Amino acid sequence: MHGEYKVPGGKLVVVDLDVVENTIVNFRLAGDFFLEPDSALADINAAVNGLAADSDAVSIAAAVRAGLPAQATLLGFSPESVAVAIRRSLAQASGWRDYEWQLIHSKAVAPVMQMALDEVLAIEVGEGRRSPTLRIWEWTEPAVVIGSFQSLKNEVDSVQAAKHGFSVVRRISGGGAMFMEAGSVITYSIYAPTDLVQGMTFADSYAFLDEWVLTALQSLGIDAYYQPLNDITSPKGKIGGAAQKRLGSGAVLHHVTMSYDMDGEKMVQVLRIGREKLSDKGITSAAKRVDPLRSQTGLTRDEIIERMKTTFTGLYGAVSGDITEAEYARARELVATKFGTEEWIGRVP
Repeated sequence: MHGEYKVPGGKLVVVDLDVVENTIVNFRLAGDFFLEPDSALADINAAVNGLAADSDAVSIAAAVRAGLPAQATLLGFSPESVAVAIRRSLAQASGWRDYEWQLIHSKAVAPVMQMALDEVLAIEVGEGRRSPTLRIWEWTEPAVVIGSFQSLKNEVDSVQAAKHGFSVVRRISGGGAMFMEAGSVITYSIYAPTDLVQGMTFADSYAFLDEWVLTALQSLGIDAYYQPLNDITSPKGKIGGAAQKRLGSGAVLHHVTMSYDMDGEKMVQVLRIGREKLSDKGITSAAKRVDPLRSQTGLTRDEIIERMKTTFTGLYGAVSGDITEAEYARARELVATKFGTEEWIGRVP
């Protein structure tokens, strides 16, 4: 069996192994990481050989750590990343390049349609009718997008939302409320088979699925990195956050919203944000604009999106695509029966 894992912000970890009677044998570790002393490579191999093939990632990482000499130095990887690569090999996980990716950057639609399209496209990928897809969103009107499990009244000031023209919609993934205005944020969704994240914990998969966007931001001069569980940030502050949903159809939906240039004063009027959460939203006062991508790059939103598209295509070989009329039709049905209903939007009052 063969497994690979690119450590977010680090190096590639490659493992090969056999399984005999539920025991790992002939284990071999490789990669472009740095390891001192050289003999520590054999120590890692020895620590893994003999482990049960159904060992979880925590147990594998503990065995690797215990097998390392006291003076060992690991750069660009860790015992945990070795464990992820092993679990991926045992689960027969796939890699990015195993798929023909489609990249969609299509017409702006209403916020409630965005919610429905996320579910429709994820199901289509899971059931094999659509190839894995990256979709970049465009907005026709402002909205607050609340997480699947958030309380509507606790998160949104309905009077202020109406005053500023914001609708309120609820997505199928968990996480916190997002403040959306056309031109002020960059939002994207990844619809992928769950095989792509096999062998990973949820925490590992968040960083793994956003590695490409970190590469894009770093190429623009932003010292971007991932802050567990689900934040993209830099030394100058938070840039954005991710949310994720695993569907029974065999797909993972992973979506991210990054701030380009938001009105912080308006945001704290519409969202019920306590002082302790202001810093998590990237602001220290209500009057400050939230503009990490604009201020740190000096580029337009379109220029940043173009770099993101170029980076993803270069890494994974994506081709340009679009949403089909049949997919739009199914999304409109979901708006009518689910996402546009008071029952769904207010399902946690």
